[in-house]
Amino acid sequence: MARLLEAGLTVFAERGYHASRVDDIVRAANASHGTFYLYFTNKEDLLRALAVDCAHDLTALAETIGTITPDSTGRAELRLFLGRFIATYRRFGPVIRAWMEDQVGDREVDRLGVKAFTAIGDRLGHRSLIGVDTADADQAAVGALMAMLERFSYGAASR
Repeated sequence: MARLLEAGLTVFAERGYHASRVDDIVRAANASHGTFYLYFTNKEDLLRALAVDCAHDLTALAETIGTITPDSTGRAELRLFLGRFIATYRRFGPVIRAWMEDQVGDREVDRLGVKAFTAIGDRLGHRSLIGVDTADADQAAVGALMAMLERFSYGAASR
């Protein structure tokens, strides 16, 4: 199963989610179609399993964000978080791109992405806006930050 999950990430990254076929995934995993269907119903089911893993990692990452102050300690904390986020993006980029580019078509998988990114956005907003009343403008700023973070990570991961 682990080989199929890794192969799914690789094939989705190379071909894109929609252009990927189960045949491509089993070939990359050096597995049979029977083995694939033992674990997954179709490629959407494989994506769902990857999305669960990705959402778990992103939600756990949100919990690690320390206080981001406007000094060198805060900048170091932010760099540490960004490094971890980019590492997670490098691993799960195809899943995150499927979420961001609305390629999934599965509400459950979409909800996982929204929940994970909301956890990070809320935590970033809270940890960087300590003592500030979060008005609508602050929520918009956090949303813009998350969009920039995702696009920056896409650029860094895809070189």
